[in-house]
Amino acid sequence: MSDVYSAMRASILTGEIEPGTRINIDAVARSMGVSQTPVREVLQRLEGDNLVVYTPGRGYSTTPLLDLAELRSLFEFRLLVEPWAARSAAVDRLANPAGALEKELSAFRDRMQNSGDLRQDLVAHDTRFHDTILAAAGNPVVRHAFAQTHCHLHTFRLYPADVDGAITVAEHSAVREAIRTCQPERAEEAMAEHIRNSFTRFAQAFKDNAALSPLEDSGPPRPHIVG
Repeated sequence: MSDVYSAMRASILTGEIEPGTRINIDAVARSMGVSQTPVREVLQRLEGDNLVVYTPGRGYSTTPLLDLAELRSLFEFRLLVEPWAARSAAVDRLANPAGALEKELSAFRDRMQNSGDLRQDLVAHDTRFHDTILAAAGNPVVRHAFAQTHCHLHTFRLYPADVDGAITVAEHSAVREAIRTCQPERAEEAMAEHIRNSFTRFAQAFKDNAALSPLEDSGPPRPHIVG
């Protein structure tokens, strides 16, 4: 079933299956050489990823792309949560995740050298990198809320903003270095800059982005979140 899930997920993320497309379960099963049962199970899993939606009488369809307002809302949420998480991760020397972050970066750099289309690898790397920092921050409620946005899946459906991954790796490396050296303020600012830059890159998917106002911090950082 994992092969069916990976194949369908990739087809949605790359746009091979366009947004709003109705999924013909029988056709998918025949094209992949499997029965309808694993396809139905995969669709339920993809529904959990918010990549497909079930409508009574219609069945499963791929979800629409984010619009610009939804993209901004998503990144405003990220700007609230992730700089705090990076700051928190840099404070605790015992639970410092710099080693795990460098391992993740190193693995993705290897993929950059040996892979053609990196979109799937970049989504996976981005998800793991940010989740590692959120896990190190030590607040499971915040981590779960962030995971529920499925932000990496939805933003990468919009636009291949960093096709070869080089910009992402550079920005991730700056965050990782600040965490490694236990500089909370630097880690917070490096993450905030990464989030703002990412928003600007992904917003290029929209024709009306010329008048786009920059993503701004909503207020001073809070060193602690109750949880």
